[in-house]
Amino acid sequence: MEKTENVKSDKTSIGLFEAKQQGKKLANRYLAGEIPSIEEEIKKAASNEERHAIKQGCFEVFVTQITLPAVPEDLKRLEAVGKGLAAVIAERQFSALYQQFMEAISGYLQEAAQFEEAIKRQYAPKLRQKEEEFARRFGRQVKIDPFQDPEFIAFYNQNINALKGNYTPIIDEVQEQARELFK
Repeated sequence: MEKTENVKSDKTSIGLFEAKQQGKKLANRYLAGEIPSIEEEIKKAASNEERHAIKQGCFEVFVTQITLPAVPEDLKRLEAVGKGLAAVIAERQFSALYQQFMEAISGYLQEAAQFEEAIKRQYAPKLRQKEEEFARRFGRQVKIDPFQDPEFIAFYNQNINALKGNYTPIIDEVQEQARELFK
């Protein structure tokens, strides 16, 4: 207590910290579909400083959501992220950049699906060989799910990670551009 008796809290910085936390919650609620427009919520802020802190919180949530989609449904989330970022980034050029990103990412999903099929076809002879070995060993037909075979999983991950490596620079670039335009 003696060490902190001369320390006074800065109400402005506490208020801005709380506004930033409010912005993070707002962004998460927007992504969850609980609120239709992030702009309307930001306009409710009392001061320009508070608005900026709310935008900062929103931005921090949105920029971390720029990732590779795992399933086609993730594209809707990524679209919402783009709209949210456009709301907090005043620059018009961001929307065009994000549209290019979305086109590239939808291409990624198609390419990943094709890659997966190619990997399965390439690994199929080895999988059949394992199934035949198990059939000889156990005296009955055995069907192996490729995703339960550790060798296949290692082979799959190696190839899919190579594909992801082609798209990671795009994600990094969009995140970096967003950071630059937000400043």
